[in-house]
Amino acid sequence: MNLLQSLYDEVFGTTPHWIYHAWLMFTIWIVLVPAVLLLTRFGKPAPSLIGIPKGSPRLGRKLFWFTMHRVGLSVLAMASIVGGVIAVAASGGFSATLHSVFGIATVVFGVLQIVSAWFRGSHGVRNPAASATNEPPAPHGDHYDMTARRRWFEAYHKTAGWLTIACALAAVATGLSQFWVHGVGVVLALLAVLYTLIAVVLEARGYRHDTYMSNFGTGAHHPFNEKRIEEMSRR
Repeated sequence: MNLLQSLYDEVFGTTPHWIYHAWLMFTIWIVLVPAVLLLTRFGKPAPSLIGIPKGSPRLGRKLFWFTMHRVGLSVLAMASIVGGVIAVAASGGFSATLHSVFGIATVVFGVLQIVSAWFRGSHGVRNPAASATNEPPAPHGDHYDMTARRRWFEAYHKTAGWLTIACALAAVATGLSQFWVHGVGVVLALLAVLYTLIAVVLEARGYRHDTYMSNFGTGAHHPFNEKRIEEMSRR
């Protein structure tokens, strides 16, 4: 591992230290990733009859939350690899501690989230004129039709996403038990309260919108809306 330490010093111009790893990974997984997830959950445009057609001014808002979700989280997942390299360089190798296990799991699941996005399938083209006359837009897509491919993707992507956050929290907790950083501990406690309050307020004020309806519209003729109405009627 002396080679890795030398390479790290050559690239970053400093000796690897746990404090760099701690603050970088904490900033990525506890500060920025949850902030992006809050934006993803509560930043979608409110559903309308025609959804978000091409050329609509609302498309800018849609692209903002989606771009932050896709590009922002991808960049942060890649940056966490750098954080992992710092830890390996600082410790001189991999360890079998709980912190190491949770940390590796966080990085691996984070990267797999990027990989899983390649399998989300096609989207579908919006047609506002057809939506207004209760005619489905064409061509169809995996998201618009909510095909099995799209449903499996969403099931994995959402579940693995929350699992990744759980691993990140466990990594921070076990890391602090090994290498206490007072600032990290204080900010962690404050953020836990702050993000909880933000989520509660936004939820109560009705900012969490259905992704499908936000994208394609509230019309009952849209395949997934129609399916949900049928399921509700059978209950």
